[in-house]
Amino acid sequence: MARHSKLQKQVLSLYRQFLRAGQDKPGFIPRIRDEFRENARIKKTDVMHIEYLYRRAQRQLEQLKDVNTKQLGSFSKPEEKS
Repeated sequence: MARHSKLQKQVLSLYRQFLRAGQDKPGFIPRIRDEFRENARIKKTDVMHIEYLYRRAQRQLEQLKDVNTKQLGSFSKPEEKS
């Protein structure tokens, strides 16, 4: 079994926290899984980007835990036209 770095362990822990927090909110689990799968493609050596996403996810988790949260918004880059 491969050993995980401290940052990898933190990200896995954050993922589990998201899944627990999203259980009570319909439609959140697939969104959480998709977001983590998309970001799993980031190279392990891109530590600055991973840490940025980790901090951003921590803030999103706090919002998700709020009882008044009904949906998550997202920001995405518009697709470039050819």
